[in-house]
Amino acid sequence: MNRLETLLSQTKNVFVLPESIPLDQYTPLNLATSNPKLHNLAINNAAEFENFIEKHIADHHAKVAYGGYNEERNIYQRSTIFKTNDQLERNIHIGMDFWINASTPILSALDGVVHSFKNNSELGDYGPTIILQHQLEERSFYTLYGHLSLESLENLHVGTFFKKGQQLGTLGCAAVNGDYAPHLHFQIIKDIANHEGDYPGVCNKETLNYYLENCPDPNLLLKIKT
Repeated sequence: MNRLETLLSQTKNVFVLPESIPLDQYTPLNLATSNPKLHNLAINNAAEFENFIEKHIADHHAKVAYGGYNEERNIYQRSTIFKTNDQLERNIHIGMDFWINASTPILSALDGVVHSFKNNSELGDYGPTIILQHQLEERSFYTLYGHLSLESLENLHVGTFFKKGQQLGTLGCAAVNGDYAPHLHFQIIKDIANHEGDYPGVCNKETLNYYLENCPDPNLLLKIKT
């Protein structure tokens, strides 16, 4: 574990969803290609997928479904943005997803300033996205919040400061979030290079080692599972 990952693991009481939702109301969700429950699911139908998510949450008497870091998925096959030219298909998720109702408040994980924001509006993309820049001791890094509402980008400015736990925005619905069931994509990024308002949240097998190194497991910070 490098220094940043150690600092993340030592940081306590971090939330990206309202703190009023206790962690025992979070249930894991497996969206890997190996999950037989997904084999007959119409991955190109946002409404059907949302019903699947809602049933999973209800069946587990929970309020939030979460998971997805370093998870190989087939739900990206419906969009051309995950396969270009002769590249391998990008189908390995490198953030953590939180599946919950649209309009749910989304919180800043830590003190930080707005690095950039953008509406990534293509099918299968993030939709409205905000990236914050943070500092822990001497380490600078970023957090990405994807699939937000359009309202989350209103009156937002690069350099705006958000305190840890302050509301950053709200979750978007399928009509604006890339045509997914409502959820937050949360990702930690060490080196953002020249990206603005966007950063890959899905990679292929050839680039997996790089992205796992550059995008540490969000659970180091959030500590939802032990």
